[in-house]
Amino acid sequence: MVRKFLLLSVVFAVLLSFTNCKKRNHDIFYDRKYIKEIKAARKDAIFYMSRNTIPGATFAISKDGKIIYSEGLGLASKDLNALVTRKTKFRIGQLSELFTNIIYQKLVEDGTLHPDSTIQHYYPDFPEKEFRMNVKDLVYHTSGIRMPKGEETDWRGLNVSLEAGLENFKNDSLEYPPGYYMVPNHFNYDLLGMVMEKATGTSFLSLMKTYVTDTLGLENTTPDNFFGTVEGRTQFYDHNFISVVVNATTRDLRYKMPSEGMLSNAEDLVKFGNAILYSDYLEEKTKSKLFEPITLPGNMPSQMVNGWILLEDNQGRKIYGRSGSITGGNAALIIYPEEKMVVAAATNLTSMSDDLPVFVMANHFFPEEKADEAAPLPAEEESSEETGSDAGN
Repeated sequence: MVRKFLLLSVVFAVLLSFTNCKKRNHDIFYDRKYIKEIKAARKDAIFYMSRNTIPGATFAISKDGKIIYSEGLGLASKDLNALVTRKTKFRIGQLSELFTNIIYQKLVEDGTLHPDSTIQHYYPDFPEKEFRMNVKDLVYHTSGIRMPKGEETDWRGLNVSLEAGLENFKNDSLEYPPGYYMVPNHFNYDLLGMVMEKATGTSFLSLMKTYVTDTLGLENTTPDNFFGTVEGRTQFYDHNFISVVVNATTRDLRYKMPSEGMLSNAEDLVKFGNAILYSDYLEEKTKSKLFEPITLPGNMPSQMVNGWILLEDNQGRKIYGRSGSITGGNAALIIYPEEKMVVAAATNLTSMSDDLPVFVMANHFFPEEKADEAAPLPAEEESSEETGSDAGN
């Protein structure tokens, strides 16, 4: 009881800091049509940040292809006291696979890649294995490539290229025949990225710009580059051995750009989700199979496909989602296809255990769910009949 009271006290203090100080930079967009639901969802977001001592985060929600809520909360840099905005870029970890998969789908559509071709057909330098490994085995995480070891997952190498990163596992035997088990690990998509480079004669960075970020208008999505200046990039945070939030250890993630090395934010992730639902960028036959489970041995349907985890909530609603955690970042994206709703979040703190609050935030927008009362949005909400925006100008 005491613990619950202390948590509520902290949340109340945080809510006051967001609502009683007009001069504070509120970078928020919201649709007044959903004002009650947004207040409740925003309360969940702030409570989550407070409970997990998260320095900064972005949250966004869309309905029917239109963003109805987007906000940057907290600090992008504690040292500089720099505030998060809706454009702040965060590490998104395994959500990077979703972007890589779209490149793959486009290359299949134009005939550049063939799912049933071997890895060596495009990348002859990759050693032959005891079993035939096809491109689609990388896409579905059914390749049989071993799991990364601890030091490989937390590698601190600098200036390591995408191809050099494959040296960690390229000469190892497969742990099982491709197609037998689905075991997600970043080696699969890193190798897929290399196959794409060899098949097109183009760098993965250029492929990402051509097929994803520029085409879909994701202005705040880009590969992380430790040695370069990335405008709007947050500082990254982690926990020390006594769970105190500290600056994260340096990481150069370019060697696993296709699997975990991208920067983005909640608003861009929601735009990406809407592109999947509504855009004609992908052919209809591609879209129809994007979330179709593959069949594993024993006629078991997979619970993951093309980078997406396939879920169903207690009310039977279909959900396509993915979460990602990496040093200095945590992110999640969920799509409710039948409800035409997309929810995303991104933070600048390595996740310990708690899931991001995307599901509880989404619940407030379903008719059968009663949204809780929440603290009011900034006073500027009265400035528009349909939408409000306060970017601290």
